[in-house]
Amino acid sequence: MPYRLIYIFIFLFSLSIITLWWPVNDSVCNSDAFLASNITKFQIKASKVVVKPWLGKHKSYGIFMIPDEYKQAPFFVLTVKGAGNYCSKQYGYRNNFDDIFAQPGTYLVKKFIRTRTSVRLILQGLYFQIKDKNNWTLTFPEAKVDE
Repeated sequence: MPYRLIYIFIFLFSLSIITLWWPVNDSVCNSDAFLASNITKFQIKASKVVVKPWLGKHKSYGIFMIPDEYKQAPFFVLTVKGAGNYCSKQYGYRNNFDDIFAQPGTYLVKKFIRTRTSVRLILQGLYFQIKDKNNWTLTFPEAKVDE
């Protein structure tokens, strides 16, 4: 009986390690190539960051205030220092999130990092790094001006 408990513990421990550290890349573009390219880019820092993965799914995110001319951007790259780069298409923009209101000529976007990623970074002692809104950046390809 005690051996069975040891095997169950080892299995559960291994499963949790695999879940927390397994690399997942479901980006819609090659973020590293885009960031390294010579294309003109527009970057913006987060207005607010929430990192509370212990409250459940979708509790690690940044809120960004973006100029209206970037609503038609085909994609953007979220960069979180320590967590990496995530390429995504735009959807779900609003005028307010969590008591932050968009200024005239802007809109708000809430972008998440995976709960397992934020838990891993917290366990590595990087909580204050990912909680710092200056470490969250959205990068867009420069908007084309219609003439």
